[in-house]
Amino acid sequence: MFAVVRTGGKQYRVAAGDKIVVEKLAGNAGDTIKLDDVLLAGEGSDLKSTAGLTVAAEIIAQAKGDKVTVFKKRRRHNYRRKQGHRQQHTILRIVAIGDHKAEKKVAKPTPAKAEAPAAAPAKEAKAAPAPKAETKPKAEAKPKAEKPKKAEAKVAKAKAPSTKDAAPAKAAAKKKPAKK
Repeated sequence: MFAVVRTGGKQYRVAAGDKIVVEKLAGNAGDTIKLDDVLLAGEGSDLKSTAGLTVAAEIIAQAKGDKVTVFKKRRRHNYRRKQGHRQQHTILRIVAIGDHKAEKKVAKPTPAKAEAPAAAPAKEAKAAPAPKAETKPKAEAKPKAEKPKKAEAKVAKAKAPSTKDAAPAKAAAKKKPAKK
């Protein structure tokens, strides 16, 4: 049986017993992990459903890839930058391509164990303190004084007599008539 799995942004065609090098995954050598993102599965030329299908793999080692040299240069500007990089990889051995639903059926707890945890939360719920019945009402917010709108302010200014206009009229009245 084979499967196509996606991990680290790449797709791999795997079968039981294959070794593959993938982008770094969490875990130590000897740990078993499950690859849940199965895109295609089949046996020979027959394709099978991928619903609930997982691929079990064992981590062989955490390693680094070959060194890649990054060199930047701008001609005639005395600009050179040299940098190296080693990508971290995980080496996996595919253990089995199996059904995720079948593994869950085997791992179900017995009914006696299922009842014990259900009883414990009920006791905790009774022991929780009751919320306070009365709370003080918040003080009502006072209404803010409304500011006059800009258009209304302009109209009010236009109607009000200006002191600048009144001053020349008073000065003209005080002047004596010119002699001829």
